[in-house]
Amino acid sequence: MKVINLGENNSVLNTFVAELRDRKIRKDSFRFRTNLERVGEIFAYEVSRVLNYSEKDVETPLGIAKVPTFDNKVVIATILRAGLPLLRGLLKYFDKAESAFVAAYRKYDRGDDFHINIEYCTCPVIEGKTLILSDTMIATGASIEVSYNRLCEEGGNPEHTHFVCPISSVYAIEYMQKKLPANTTLWTAAIDEELTSQSYIVPGLGDSGDLAFGDKI
Repeated sequence: MKVINLGENNSVLNTFVAELRDRKIRKDSFRFRTNLERVGEIFAYEVSRVLNYSEKDVETPLGIAKVPTFDNKVVIATILRAGLPLLRGLLKYFDKAESAFVAAYRKYDRGDDFHINIEYCTCPVIEGKTLILSDTMIATGASIEVSYNRLCEEGGNPEHTHFVCPISSVYAIEYMQKKLPANTTLWTAAIDEELTSQSYIVPGLGDSGDLAFGDKI
């Protein structure tokens, strides 16, 4: 798995990530969702640069223009519910893409031990297509792994998969590099060193689902 950290370069992306993390700004759910959506748009642009392109003829009122456009059939998936604003941002650029959804969450067994439970998954055929799977944070990498495997079981094997995860942990990256195939790329904006005993990222940003859509019962 290839890892691309866009946060290593100076851009407005880092401003949006800073506001997602800021303990005061992130209390504004509308701004939190908007910043996630903006981040999704930036990642969409960056992912688009590595797709396969060919020149097409485009008829204008005055003639024919030759324009290189990408040839990939794209499916954009997200892990509910935290990934929904990212999905919206990605779809603004890949507006003809199909969509897939996975409801995955931690189910605690004993103490801090947990496994990833999937209650819902819906996806189109992804065999031979470009899959973009988004989630706001990856702490252990388990949710991404389980969701990816479930999507492949449901829709087939994609030609290449791009994981869009703005906040990542070192542990998750090492885990994903061991568990996921070579035809995958992780796109992130920040890599945090620490995990708590409960596998939460530090400094992270908190529960992104709650921050975007309100506390759950």
